[in-house]
Amino acid sequence: MTKRENGAPKRPRAVRVGGVALGGGHPLALIAGPCVIESRAACIDLARRLSRLAAQERIPFIFKASYDKANRSSHTSYRGPGLEEGLEILAEIKARFGVPVLTDVHSVAEVGPAAAVADALQIPAFLCRQTDLVVAAGETGRAVNIKKGQFLAPWDMKNVVAKIESTGNRGIILTERGVSFGYNNLVADMRSLPAMRELGYPVVFDATHSVQRPGGAGDRSGGDGRWAPCLARAAVAAGCDGVFLETHVDPRRALSDKDNAVPFRALRPLWRTLRAIDEIVD
Repeated sequence: MTKRENGAPKRPRAVRVGGVALGGGHPLALIAGPCVIESRAACIDLARRLSRLAAQERIPFIFKASYDKANRSSHTSYRGPGLEEGLEILAEIKARFGVPVLTDVHSVAEVGPAAAVADALQIPAFLCRQTDLVVAAGETGRAVNIKKGQFLAPWDMKNVVAKIESTGNRGIILTERGVSFGYNNLVADMRSLPAMRELGYPVVFDATHSVQRPGGAGDRSGGDGRWAPCLARAAVAAGCDGVFLETHVDPRRALSDKDNAVPFRALRPLWRTLRAIDEIVD
């Protein structure tokens, strides 16, 4: 069921990720999971919790996890299990829980194997202008979620969109994750959401990366995770088609982006608030 017409500006086209539709007047979607696959057991446990929550709350849900965090502050930071093992875990989650999965790719060589498992491929913010990578992702026919670079204006994303459109793929999703604001800081400009929506594709707000402090903890990124729910509420009020949240059962023990992750126990009340806002805002 789509949200009723109310005389608002034209909505972006609907893009499907597995059984979940974003945009086109469909209800707010949730993209959530751990920053990185820490272990098979931990990833499956969180996927089970999230899938159960999605079923109970009727959330259009896409599971997200990274098999490799290629962009880390330090070479000693945990990166993940790698392509082969990570994709096996994501395939198991997809089969066991019946949820679509999204993962990020970092090189053209990863695109084919990832597309064989994932329902959506994600282009990391720092790589959103890497033409070969973006085009390769588009050529798979999978939905492509492009994170806007911290160095780009929202209207600059039209060039990234054009690269994917050149492949004939219209399954494009654009994600706002903050813009660089001085040293070790980001700012979330809510004008970016309607500005990118004018490109005709669904827009997602990444609440947890928008409160990140890149490199702010010396050998890793810091962040202000306590503000993520606040920004998520503002983004839904501003008009977005989905919210991206990295979550963890115990963020203090997370191996990546622990300062940004929303505790799993906080998701249900947060989602109920976001859904209520979405029902009154287009």
